Amino acid sequence: MKYTFGDIVVVNGEDIGVIVKCWISSNHTYNYDVYVRNYNDIENYKEEEIQRYMVRHKYLSEKEKIYQYNAIHGL
Repeated sequence: MKYTFGDIVVVNGEDIGVIVKCWISSNHTYNYDVYVRNYNDIENYKEEEIQRYMVRHKYLSEKEKIYQYNAIHGL
């Protein structure tokens, strides 16, 4: 597993969330329930659908999206 309970992550490209549950499904993929503040709801995401959070806001601005991308890809 790449993420664990309590990790702050980016979902849907710009929304910030906190992992509240993680597990391995029967087809051996990692799944995460993430509380997303903008939706005030918990949604399920696969590991490849989330990114580690690097900045500190409720959502990412265009400039912060570029920073996030560069940090993850070593640019």
